Amino acid sequence: MLKIVLVLGLAFAGAAHANPSGAIRVIDADTFDVGGDRVRLFGVDAPELGQPCTIGRQTIDCGRWAADQVRARFDGQRARCTTRDVDRYGRQVATCDVGGVDLGQVIVAEGWATAYRRYSMLYDLDEKAAAVAARGLWSATMENPESFRATSNAGPAAPDAACNIKGNISNSGRIYHRPGNRDYDRTVINEGSGERWFCFEAEARAAGWRAARN
Repeated sequence: MLKIVLVLGLAFAGAAHANPSGAIRVIDADTFDVGGDRVRLFGVDAPELGQPCTIGRQTIDCGRWAADQVRARFDGQRARCTTRDVDRYGRQVATCDVGGVDLGQVIVAEGWATAYRRYSMLYDLDEKAAAVAARGLWSATMENPESFRATSNAGPAAPDAACNIKGNISNSGRIYHRPGNRDYDRTVINEGSGERWFCFEAEARAAGWRAARN
């Protein structure tokens, strides 16, 4: 059974934007590009990419697994979204409709993400039904996503899930680490000291960083 500590939160900031619409490109199980806009689903919280969970004796990347399920179901389809707010990363926090179906409701009901109860009870019953049926993540043992983000040894999560290359400054100079590199998880980004996140390797190289040799 999924073990969850219900300590959830999402910071909202900024004024409302125009409602996004267009083809979906899945970033992770609760974050998408819709048309030209980055959208964070309202009332939904999915495991982070790289977040482990256990099914039986097997440990898997539950964030990647959940993203793959959502991608297989919705990637490339057209969505119409209603913006509720804008978060501190500039993402539009929205509910989205795909062919008359509530995207967030499907994701929670299938057990690919949890309900974000601190900000909405919209998908509460959908999550409970998924838990009773042991669907998706509810057949696993997993830390609550918000708790995982707060306690991850890798430090704060990337402000944009698609921009997860770590630009680190050390005695060896300016080095960037990609997911999968040996030192990626233990590298903590301190933006106050000039370190930063990159979306593309070419962007990192152009800014003066070189690739890690591992």
